[in-house]
Amino acid sequence: MKVDGEREFRVPCEILWDVLNDPAKMADLMPGVQSFTIKDERNWTATVKVPLGLGSLAMTIDFEQTEVRPLEYSSLHAKGNGVGAIMNMQTSFALEPVDSGTRMLWNAEVSVLGPVGAMGQRVLQPIVKQQVNQVLTALDRRVTAAAAESGSAPASTA
Repeated sequence: MKVDGEREFRVPCEILWDVLNDPAKMADLMPGVQSFTIKDERNWTATVKVPLGLGSLAMTIDFEQTEVRPLEYSSLHAKGNGVGAIMNMQTSFALEPVDSGTRMLWNAEVSVLGPVGAMGQRVLQPIVKQQVNQVLTALDRRVTAAAAESGSAPASTA
């Protein structure tokens, strides 16, 4: 299943980049994170409870940052294991300055195997989109607060 989109943030690229590339900051933004461990600068692990409609799925997810071009682009591979599911995800984002701040273009390709995966894309896609929207909304709040703390006012919309 592929999901992608774009979002504009009214902050400089540096502030958005800082949050997106800090595993601990991102873990705070992701719903369902129970615990989080940084192994090294490119690898970390999270234990999460992924909501699945009426219940949730406990998973351990290993993340590896696979490519980094500071202030422009980053990609990530994630592999998760839980009872009834194995998840693989490849995701990336690109940042570009715009008059109002920073535009982020993002995409993710997610595959889920096992009984949970058997639910099918029709059931899983709305759940994935809801999770992405929650993360993007939390990210917007976080970077807006960081910009205010650093004295970087939102870019003008002239």
